[in-house]
Amino acid sequence: MISRSFSGIFGGHVMAILAGCTLLTGCGHALPQLPGFDAAAWRADPYACHDQRRVAVPALTQSKENLYEARADDVTALLGPPDEEELRAGTEKVYYYYLQPGTQCNAHHARSGAPCLSLRFGPLGTVTEVLTDPLVPTVP
Repeated sequence: MISRSFSGIFGGHVMAILAGCTLLTGCGHALPQLPGFDAAAWRADPYACHDQRRVAVPALTQSKENLYEARADDVTALLGPPDEEELRAGTEKVYYYYLQPGTQCNAHHARSGAPCLSLRFGPLGTVTEVLTDPLVPTVP
């Protein structure tokens, strides 16, 4: 009798918690293909030290709306691990991807002032902001 009353009292709460967890893990969306963006070339140029990411920037910025609400795992699958990651208050974080060579290409990959793509993730683990620094023109 006690077990029935326990389940009757708490059963609804347990179901609500499970439903909430399902909603949280279901938030966000998988990333679609970004037209003209060569993800393999991007991932093959960590820290942008080979200056291959510069070519991909126009296609990426043109499709940046597709990045909003994407999950962190999907962003990492597309762009590779971030060159830098910053943890913010709560569960927020920012991924930084360098767009051009700079001092980050020196030993130990020290933080650089080189242009970056910044992706901010909110508490649900999805992209809430996409910022791209302007590229510095190359000198021939």
